[in-house]
Amino acid sequence: MNEIIFLVEEAPEGGFTARALGESIFTEADTLDELRHQIRDAVACHFEDGKGPSVVRLHIVREEILAA
Repeated sequence: MNEIIFLVEEAPEGGFTARALGESIFTEADTLDELRHQIRDAVACHFEDGKGPSVVRLHIVREEILAA
C-alpha cells in the first residue's frame, strides 16, 4: 500500500474527526495540528512495520450555510 485517504470533518461539538477510507481507522482532536499528529500515530499503530502507506492524504470537508 502506498497511500491512504482520510475524510476529515468538523465535529458538531467542536474539534475534528478523521476516518480512513477502506481501513478501520478513526481518530479525533481539538485542532487540525493535533489531528495530523493523531492520524500519524493511528496509522503507525494500525499497520505492521513496513506495511503502512508511504502517503497519507487528508480530504478536509467543511460545511458552511449562507442565509439569503
